[in-house]
Amino acid sequence: MAARGATYRTPFKLGVFVIAMFGFGFALVPLYNVFCEITGLNGKTGVVDESVVARYEFDPDREIVVEFMTSLNQELNWEFLPEVAKMKVHPGKVYTVNFHARNLTDRDVTGQAIPSVAPNVASRYFSKTECFCFTQQLFQAGEGRDMPVSFVINPKLPAHVTTITLSYTFFDAGQKVALQ
Repeated sequence: MAARGATYRTPFKLGVFVIAMFGFGFALVPLYNVFCEITGLNGKTGVVDESVVARYEFDPDREIVVEFMTSLNQELNWEFLPEVAKMKVHPGKVYTVNFHARNLTDRDVTGQAIPSVAPNVASRYFSKTECFCFTQQLFQAGEGRDMPVSFVINPKLPAHVTTITLSYTFFDAGQKVALQ
């Protein structure tokens, strides 16, 4: 009789295990986002409003080089470039740089830019007050436009960080929009 009870417990335990793993899979994305926010991993940048920036102390003696890079998802037939390749900035001051994008197709395309900051430690101190990456961008066929990014570097950025790279990758968000 003991063997018969074990026969029923094994499939039950396996079923519970499968359901638990399925639930864990759904929880991974929000857990990963929280982990990245806490650790600064994956180069996700912060967003601040002007009231927070006003409390930063401008540091005229420290200079940081910010490099700008762009890339496109292979399915997106656009032109996408930064206005400047790099600039020198001072922590605590808001700067604005433009990025130019142009839809090279004969159809309307909705794009979404995903930012990344390197080195990872800098992402905790690099914040944007305005960015085209906050929302999806609809470009008509052949349309081009300049899109601003306003950013500030927290003066508490570790002293060993002298160069920060802000990178954007544009994706075709059209299918994503249609599914929502």
